[in-house]
Amino acid sequence: MEFTLDEMREHLATLEARIAEACKIAGRSRESVKLVWVSKFHPAEAVENAISLGATDFGENRVQEAELKFSEPRMAKDGSRVRCHVIGPVQSNKLKKAAIVADCIHSIASIEAVEKLERVCAALPGENGAGKILDILFQVNAGEEETKSGLDVHEAEAFLNGLAEKAGAASDGKSENFPHLRFRGLMTIGKNTGVAEDSRECFAFLRGLRDKFLARGGVFANFDQLSMGMTGDLEVAIEEGSTMIRVGTALFGERDYSKPV
Repeated sequence: MEFTLDEMREHLATLEARIAEACKIAGRSRESVKLVWVSKFHPAEAVENAISLGATDFGENRVQEAELKFSEPRMAKDGSRVRCHVIGPVQSNKLKKAAIVADCIHSIASIEAVEKLERVCAALPGENGAGKILDILFQVNAGEEETKSGLDVHEAEAFLNGLAEKAGAASDGKSENFPHLRFRGLMTIGKNTGVAEDSRECFAFLRGLRDKFLARGGVFANFDQLSMGMTGDLEVAIEEGSTMIRVGTALFGERDYSKPV
């Protein structure tokens, strides 16, 4: 059942206390961790309630649902524009729609997807008519689970090396061949065991991989983001360096999959 606004406020306070405590233990500032409200299968009214509570970033798994809720600009309580994150796998034929609605796509896992996104973003309206600049993260199946999408954990480094070669000359995060894309970091989903500690190793792996490429600079000069951690394992994710945690049910309530959004 969907939470009422008062219930959302109460659950947000509980979640914020968890995040603050995890940051304190990790020796990090609360501002170093962005909360992405996962609004998939929740109605537009729930998004409005979240915005009234200060939400600025929302995550959607399905492109068509993101279009319904975020095609029209929404303003956050702090006066900034609400950001839409596409966090689920995107089929090739939906990449254009994803690029139009999203501010950031977390689930890229192929060179072909990068190349198509560059072509799409180059043709979209943007600042001074120069196309849209899109943030992307690369999903890694760090837990090595067959049901999860993303780059194979043993091939992720080679993939990123190949990506750098494809990008051509680069400086300050801008590349010759992908000028409309910003490579911002990595995403993973923790292990589905119900035990948060089981995900520590894969979170630590992702942080190490991110750090290695961020240190290279060039096309990876902005490669500072780690999208990892959800309701059940956010403390471990924050301890291991997550900069974005993705939380849905704990903020919005249980999803009713029988009803259209």
